[in-house]
Amino acid sequence: MAGAGRGAVMILPLKDRNTMLLIREYAAGTHSYQLGFPKGLIDPGEDAKQAANRELQEEAGYIASTLTHLHQVAMAPTFFDATMDLIIAEGLSPSVLPGDEPEPLEVIEWPVSEINALLARSDFTEARCIAGLLLLQNWLKD
Repeated sequence: MAGAGRGAVMILPLKDRNTMLLIREYAAGTHSYQLGFPKGLIDPGEDAKQAANRELQEEAGYIASTLTHLHQVAMAPTFFDATMDLIIAEGLSPSVLPGDEPEPLEVIEWPVSEINALLARSDFTEARCIAGLLLLQNWLKD
């Protein structure tokens, strides 16, 4: 199936090299609250980095001065054409834009040194977030 959208972004926000930001949001598919990274669709006229900075402001209340494209992932490429760009956000400053979430999202600071504890949690299960986390971990080693 051909994708109808312009793609999506997931933002891996770093307050500093030791602290990343996660959001807790309601996951309708599992009727639970899940931890993950901010994400959303690329709007008309935006590129991936512009969409990442907008979504970061809408979902986490920060704007980034530095955005780095980390990787692009495909979601079920044997079934449909949908991709997500993973963007690292650094140089964060408070900045809020109104979003389209049905309720306010909780922003959680998480130590990069505690990645294994995050992976062990029952509320951090989305495959895209896990892939992004492991790619971020490798990026931080460089």
